[in-house]
Amino acid sequence: MRYIMTLLAVLCSTGWYVQAENIRPIIDAHIHYSQDAWSLLPPPEAIRVLRQAGLHKAFVSSSSDDGTQMLHKEAPDLIIPVLRPYRTRGEIGTWTRDASVIEHVEARLRAHTYAGIGEFHVNGADADLPVMRRMVQLAKQYRIFLHAHADSDAVERLFAQEPEARVLWAHAGFTGPEQVRAMLSKYPYLWCDLAFRSEHATGGQVDRQWKQLFLDFPERFMLGTDTFTPERWHYVIEHAKGAQQWLRDLPAEVADNIAFRNAERLATWALKR
Repeated sequence: MRYIMTLLAVLCSTGWYVQAENIRPIIDAHIHYSQDAWSLLPPPEAIRVLRQAGLHKAFVSSSSDDGTQMLHKEAPDLIIPVLRPYRTRGEIGTWTRDASVIEHVEARLRAHTYAGIGEFHVNGADADLPVMRRMVQLAKQYRIFLHAHADSDAVERLFAQEPEARVLWAHAGFTGPEQVRAMLSKYPYLWCDLAFRSEHATGGQVDRQWKQLFLDFPERFMLGTDTFTPERWHYVIEHAKGAQQWLRDLPAEVADNIAFRNAERLATWALKR
């Protein structure tokens, strides 16, 4: 209860900016509503946070997927479901070697509509394991994207399996702008979310190297918060407010692409079937 009251206080204290003029729509491409958040922040309150942040849409995946389904039921106009392979948070490090994950993901894909599979964690040669290979096949079969928390080696292996896969690279791979540039140049169906990449902009100004990267690849970046723990929900509004500020340091068309158009295009591609 204390958590909810604190969060609601944040909503009230920061809500003014959402009503201000010249506020861009934002699609947050990296939201989780996992089991440890359900009792602390029930679905109506979670939706209230997302709306108070001024989000146009949110890509949501959860451990378990029941969290995503609860939010989608509460606000189908706002939530774009993405299927996380994990049934519990504890599967993050084991899922690529657990064949039962395949049956779980296949069953969920038959039961519900998703824009993607992920966010999942995979590094290096683990991307070639049978479970991960099946995820790539299912993404192709259902014409949906893969949201990969991965190193560049794993991303390379995903595209080696399916060159026309659509991959959203979580946290822009936690790598430097030159490596991101090399990957985007090599793979036309690779996008990056910027969750936890605060070094790209400080004080409302975009870092020079990142700015040039955004200008050179204006259709390949998206915003993301990554609410991987309940406490991270405190930052959804703050993150959106900060994004509104630093996006003004970019040309309007580029800023609109990063704020919402790139995510909108990827979601439209995946859900148009």
